Amino acid sequence: MSNVEATKTYSVPPVDRAIRLLRYIGDRNTCRNLSTAARDLGINRTTLIRLIHTLLDQRMIEEIGDGAGYRLGVGLISLGAQALDGRDIVQLCQPILQELCEATAMSAHLGILDGTDIVYLSRATPNSHLVSNLRAGARLRAHASSIGRAIIAEMTEADIRAIFGDRPLPAVTAKTPTTLDALLGQARADKAAGHAWSVGNFEAGIGSCAAAVFDHGGRVVAGLNVSGPESRFADTADGARIRDAVLDAARRASAALGGPLRA
Repeated sequence: MSNVEATKTYSVPPVDRAIRLLRYIGDRNTCRNLSTAARDLGINRTTLIRLIHTLLDQRMIEEIGDGAGYRLGVGLISLGAQALDGRDIVQLCQPILQELCEATAMSAHLGILDGTDIVYLSRATPNSHLVSNLRAGARLRAHASSIGRAIIAEMTEADIRAIFGDRPLPAVTAKTPTTLDALLGQARADKAAGHAWSVGNFEAGIGSCAAAVFDHGGRVVAGLNVSGPESRFADTADGARIRDAVLDAARRASAALGGPLRA
């Protein structure tokens, strides 16, 4: 049984609903209208009320006040901080991100795959007004983002199908793959290139380059990238320097995790 199949087999529905509610609130849905929230989440109103009170008791969410709904609570913030502190990958890769940021004069990011999303773990930003607004904990669609693409490119076709096969692939821009076949084609192209290259693929006017990070077992565990003005990625000479800097950073991050030194 694969990890994906095992996850589905042993999933606990009440826990799944609670986590979906936390993510829903984290996406700035305050649940002020309980009927709307219940419909969006696909659960009944009574169950939603019970979940809310349980999460309130555990300080995972808190009331905004004046009946305005709920937001993520200090209990969850503390838990998230503990999770980040416990990830050696963040501590090991942060100096590498900083060096990548300084070498390219662009924002550098580290992210991992979580379901069909990329979760950003860390970033380093230049002393410039052109600074990324992606912070630790931010989530982006993996199939559309450069870090997501770099990670997906290192996955087997079977795993890609297992994760994305029955999920919608919404378009972020006209360049976003919206079918499984298109996603597999993008993954093959990114794998052949050895990195994921974006010139306005995710956001008009923004370019990005990402590469995968591997652990001691040779498994892809994360991705890192830089992002900045689209013009820098359209320029052949500057683009080559950016690509080489990203690939070097990914190799050093992999080495720090005991991963293979790839060419």
